[in-house]
Amino acid sequence: MKRITLRLPDQQIETLEQMVEAGEFPTVSEAVRYAVRQLIEKHAARVLKESDQVSFKV
Repeated sequence: MKRITLRLPDQQIETLEQMVEAGEFPTVSEAVRYAVRQLIEKHAARVLKESDQVSFKV
């Protein structure tokens, strides 16, 4: 697993920390990983499909 650096507004970090304290996620890192997985599931298929179409046009 690779590490990345991410800057977030204080309010978002505080909300993530509250979610951890409430037991929604074990750590802030896991909450962010969850959000990234959701983003990928929602958008990756469309992006990959569009990139395949571009490669066929070349």
